[in-house]
Amino acid sequence: MDCRFEPEFLKPMTVCLDLMQGYTPGAMARVAELHALEYHARAGFGLDFETGVTRGLCEFAERSQTGRDALWLLRQDSRIEGAIAIDGHAALAEGAHLRWFIVSPALRGQGWGQQMLQHALDFCDRHGWPRVYLWTFAGLDAARHLYDRHGFVCVHEATGSQWGRPVREQRLLRQRQPGV
Repeated sequence: MDCRFEPEFLKPMTVCLDLMQGYTPGAMARVAELHALEYHARAGFGLDFETGVTRGLCEFAERSQTGRDALWLLRQDSRIEGAIAIDGHAALAEGAHLRWFIVSPALRGQGWGQQMLQHALDFCDRHGWPRVYLWTFAGLDAARHLYDRHGFVCVHEATGSQWGRPVREQRLLRQRQPGV
């Protein structure tokens, strides 16, 4: 937990940030909301995207198994402001699927995305999974830079509309380094 004092109307206020693993009430709705608001503003995604994210989150939650799957939630004063998940149900055959990675605009640029991604990749490495993959789209430069720094490479790029409107979809893959 990271608590610091920040002035608000010249009165000290404690702001507490923590990264927790696992479900908490309201998590699915809040993670879906963060994605819906961000990607509507950024890429014009609408109802198809939001229902797809919500459906995927609910399916993940229902079949999630402790030790195989993981969800981390970034909370600021108990309000969810970021998330990342590892879906390990097909990790040995296809690779672990990194999903729903997001940090709210209020907390971006403070290293939380880096920390969350590292937690997720460490989880995969501890399991010995040889590959981790994710889907994204062209134009998310800050996120792509973070993925590149962690060894992800683009293995597929094509125009697609899995998120409700055409974008340059990208599949990124990270191969586990021998000896890790």
